[in-house]
Amino acid sequence: MAKLVNFVRQESAVGLALLRPVRRRALRISLAVGTILAIINHGDTIFWGSISQSDAIRIAVTYVVPYCVSTLSSVMAIRELQTV
Repeated sequence: MAKLVNFVRQESAVGLALLRPVRRRALRISLAVGTILAIINHGDTIFWGSISQSDAIRIAVTYVVPYCVSTLSSVMAIRELQTV
């Protein structure tokens, strides 16, 4: 991790968010949390196969939010390590 922190010391938040380890972690978390939330919030429509276009958008957002939260958390953690 020290090598990574030294490598990205001057990177912007966007640069840190685009690092492969950050993206991979965010994707894994998004898939796990998004699936659980989608089942809780939209399970009946998914089960019955009656998904409208607005339902599909809501389900997609259900995956996007955990991705963004995880990415932001990773960027903040890397930045905090940079100041230590």
